[in-house]
Amino acid sequence: QVQVAESGGGLVQAGGSLRLSCTASGSTFDAYRVAWFRQAPGKEREGVLCIDRIGRSDSRFYYGDSVKGRFTISRANAKNTMYLQMNSLKAEDTAMYYCAADGSVPEWVIGCGFAATDYKYWGQGTQVTVSS
Repeated sequence: QVQVAESGGGLVQAGGSLRLSCTASGSTFDAYRVAWFRQAPGKEREGVLCIDRIGRSDSRFYYGDSVKGRFTISRANAKNTMYLQMNSLKAEDTAMYYCAADGSVPEWVIGCGFAATDYKYWGQGTQVTVSS
């Protein structure tokens, strides 16, 4: 049974940085599609960024418009952990952040998106609060 869990949320001042972790249990992230979503109170869930197939030399990344140039995704040395590095944080980045993943993505699949149905495994979320 694969599970994913987020960690690393907290309170940070505007302009600061924070790194969130997404850790899988029951599997590594090899050949997985992984995305980060966020949801602020009273707002719809928003796709932050995604990677189409981890472990491929030409993996592709897609970013939500609001985070381009500020957020990046990377993989830890431990192959069951992905990071979301958030820089130049703004008050409007305040939200619950969720990691989502889907396993065994075929080699021929290129690209990823932010449809919730594309991801089978979801974490419980970690709160990020940016003070202005």
